[in-house]
Amino acid sequence: MKFIVSSTYLLKQLQVLGGVISNSNTLPILDNFLFDLKKNQLTVSASDLETTMSAVLEVDSDNEGVIAVPARLLLETLKTFPEQPLTFVIEDNNTVEISSNHGKYALAYADGAEFPKAVELASPSSTSLMGDILANAINKTIFAAGNDDLRPVMSGVFFQFSPENLTFVATDAHKLVKYQRTDVNASQVAEFIMPKKPLNLLKGILAGSEEEVKIEYNESNAKFSFDNTELICRLIDGKYPNYEAVIPKENPNKLSISRNQFLSSVRRVSIFSNKTTHQIRLKIAGAELNISAEDIDYSNKAEERLTCSYQGDDMQIGFNSRFLVEMLGNLASDDVSLEMSLPNRAGILTPADGLDEGENITMLVMPVMLNN
Repeated sequence: MKFIVSSTYLLKQLQVLGGVISNSNTLPILDNFLFDLKKNQLTVSASDLETTMSAVLEVDSDNEGVIAVPARLLLETLKTFPEQPLTFVIEDNNTVEISSNHGKYALAYADGAEFPKAVELASPSSTSLMGDILANAINKTIFAAGNDDLRPVMSGVFFQFSPENLTFVATDAHKLVKYQRTDVNASQVAEFIMPKKPLNLLKGILAGSEEEVKIEYNESNAKFSFDNTELICRLIDGKYPNYEAVIPKENPNKLSISRNQFLSSVRRVSIFSNKTTHQIRLKIAGAELNISAEDIDYSNKAEERLTCSYQGDDMQIGFNSRFLVEMLGNLASDDVSLEMSLPNRAGILTPADGLDEGENITMLVMPVMLNN
């Protein structure tokens, strides 16, 4: 078995696939890339059992064969090469020899047959959307997903497809983000929960991509295909909480303010807040927003006044500043609106501008009780 491939082209593809490989694999074979050569097409796969990703590379060869090559060793070697053709030759003594312009490098390979087979999806449903739309949806929601092992359903992003729209939701019970596209849809209704790791991989690959992504899914797995790449992952099992029930419908008090001004102010004031609760207080009256924080243990306190546009009753409400900073930082609009009903009900943050046609974002943040 022998093939020739460009060093930078191979490195670029392997770095993407390398993101799948876990640092603490239960099976030693998973520390390898699987090379499956069929004439001038080399399919490279990486897996951590939960997620498997493969890419098809164009190489120069007329052989066939399957081997597993140590991932870390190969990546570290490729990073040091300038652009040049590399020749891979499988030797009899269970090593693969790589020849470059300047030298030869031999590394031991494992039997490709030991590598776990990727799951075949039985009778999947499917939908297609543009890569940049998917990357944007992941980007806008993934930060709000939880990290609690006891509630695995909340540690992923909930995909909800219907003939009307596609909805992506993430929550950790303190904050919630609902991202909706009415300009793309699916042929039938479907719901599944995607884990974070494959979403982070997709987000990185698809950012700014004009590629169309085909998403196929059934009860237990989802498969994303685009360009020359496929990613298959196991879905999180369980029922997602009824998020619509926690979004308050009647919110008579509405605050509109410049996002950057609000974000900078919350960042500054929160430095003076209590280090365990991160609590800040918003006091709104007329066209003035007063943001304050106090850490009684250290006698630190801060207060800022901003002008805003506000309709509703005067009110005081407390929030965890970290959640507000995360949410405001994830929006791209110039202005935002914060809608509230009562100091003990969730506030709803929405961008006032900067959205594409058919794009909707609703962010929900739970208040913290103020100690007067």
